[in-house]
Amino acid sequence: MYTTNNEGLLNNYAAEPAIYYAQYPSAEQQQRYAFQGAAAILLVSLLVLTAFGVS
Repeated sequence: MYTTNNEGLLNNYAAEPAIYYAQYPSAEQQQRYAFQGAAAILLVSLLVLTAFGVS
């Protein structure tokens, strides 16, 4: 999309995507997110403990 002023200069505008609202996650998705969070916490904890153990 663009506009032209009286002097012939162009102004370019980005195309705007369609707007949609997010859906609340289902119970299955919530359980999956909780499992992924627990796995991430375990991984980071192991990495920190390994760093302390090596140093």
